[in-house]
Amino acid sequence: MKCQLCQIDNKDDAKHCKKCGANLNVAPLWTPSWKWHIKSLAIVYVVLLVFYVLISGFLSRVPEPYRMRDIPSDLLPWIKK
Repeated sequence: MKCQLCQIDNKDDAKHCKKCGANLNVAPLWTPSWKWHIKSLAIVYVVLLVFYVLISGFLSRVPEPYRMRDIPSDLLPWIKK
């Protein structure tokens, strides 16, 4: 890791420059706030809701034999009612 002040190479895990003593721990450029988290979660939920509505709308248009709720007993002889 190079020091930004004196351009000397330091170890990657060094906390201070070995020549000038400058702090090598760089602060993050951006940290997420609560507003960002809420906005991101809202977008994810809206996208999931739209996908759910689209898929359920598509599946409701599937022809009748594939939408059967009751499975005939001759297809599942091991299940007794």
